[in-house]
Amino acid sequence: MECIEFDSSDFFLDDDDAIDSPLELHLESNSLAGTKTVLESDHRRCAQLRCSNNAPDPPPLPGTSYGSRRSSRNAKAGSRVREEALDSWDMLFLEGYQADLPVSADDGSEILSHSCVLGVKSPVLRAMLEEAELNNGSRCIRISGVPSEAVQVFIRFLYSSRFEREQMKKHVLHLLVLSHVFSVPSLKTVCIDQLQNDFLAPDNVVDMLQLAGLCDAPRLSLICTRMIIGDFKTISLTDGWKVMRRVNPSLEQELLESVVEADTKRQQRDKRMEEMKVYLQLYEAMEALVHICRDGCRTIGPRDQALKGSRAAACKFPACKGIELLVRHFSACRVRVPGGCANCKRMWQLLELHSRMCLTPDTCKVPLCRHFKLKMQHMGRKDETKWNLLACKVLESRGALSFISDERRKFSTLKPPGSRDVAPRLVRPI
Repeated sequence: MECIEFDSSDFFLDDDDAIDSPLELHLESNSLAGTKTVLESDHRRCAQLRCSNNAPDPPPLPGTSYGSRRSSRNAKAGSRVREEALDSWDMLFLEGYQADLPVSADDGSEILSHSCVLGVKSPVLRAMLEEAELNNGSRCIRISGVPSEAVQVFIRFLYSSRFEREQMKKHVLHLLVLSHVFSVPSLKTVCIDQLQNDFLAPDNVVDMLQLAGLCDAPRLSLICTRMIIGDFKTISLTDGWKVMRRVNPSLEQELLESVVEADTKRQQRDKRMEEMKVYLQLYEAMEALVHICRDGCRTIGPRDQALKGSRAAACKFPACKGIELLVRHFSACRVRVPGGCANCKRMWQLLELHSRMCLTPDTCKVPLCRHFKLKMQHMGRKDETKWNLLACKVLESRGALSFISDERRKFSTLKPPGSRDVAPRLVRPI
């Protein structure tokens, strides 16, 4: 074999500029301390010169945080793989230059590759190479169970992480299996993305879910499960579901439990949204009630002020009209006792809820505000907790919980089990 000699003297200077003695660096503790002392003295001397001559700041000493940050930043920037490097690795695979390992497929074809590349990229292939026996001075491994074209795409990905889109779309299932068998996580991620974007459909999602379990792909399992839950009626009628029910009944049970759980969460979410709408309507009703009793609106005004006709057009409270009709009925109704008239009962509840939320009962112009404040002192602990909970929910609907007093917030934390449904309810939403 021909040897290539490398003369290092070509890299030195001419005789006139040559270095007489060799340059040796010994990083020992004593010498390092002495070096640091010398550097610190030089730094102080440079500081004196700077004060006298306005010289620029010297660079920081070795070992400072600035130097470590700079070196880590340079290392991170240097870790990026250039396109030229990927082209070289791709060319190395395509040309098979100095290849030492033939990889055979089921159809008898062989793909020339380099054992060092395959051993570095896949620990499974490394173990196979270590156990492979030499035959005429060379080793050979076999990848069976998949088409030869899929094997070629797989080995090319090990070299340069590149692939043709059409080949990936055609052999994505085989490549997913190969990525799991030979432990190549980067290829598995690419296959899962390809399946999610271009392959998953209602008629094959059950099969993909089972394949994801076999290939240890939790992200693909989650994607398939969400797809089944979202379109359960259609997917449960497919042939894949029927086969899965017969072959893997435990998986069917898990999917049914997931569907029930998702449906329960959806119902709870819808229920919370409906409750928030009611609380928001109550908040708007409280604003309109204070507005009518303090400023007057439409045809109802405060007793100490004259009503102006222009206020009807300038009203900005959406619940003002409904509260106005309710107040008019309450003032003219002959029953007017709690529990006797439905509309009057709603009015009593609104007045009591306002008193729970009002922070200035002495100057408040809403009727019966101070009356309900005094009634609170003789109310039982259970009823007090219910009303405070309702007041907190109403204030939370508009993010106004910061206006509630510390005492009411203390009561709101005393929620008994199932307290969501114990809050006083109006006869119907405002």
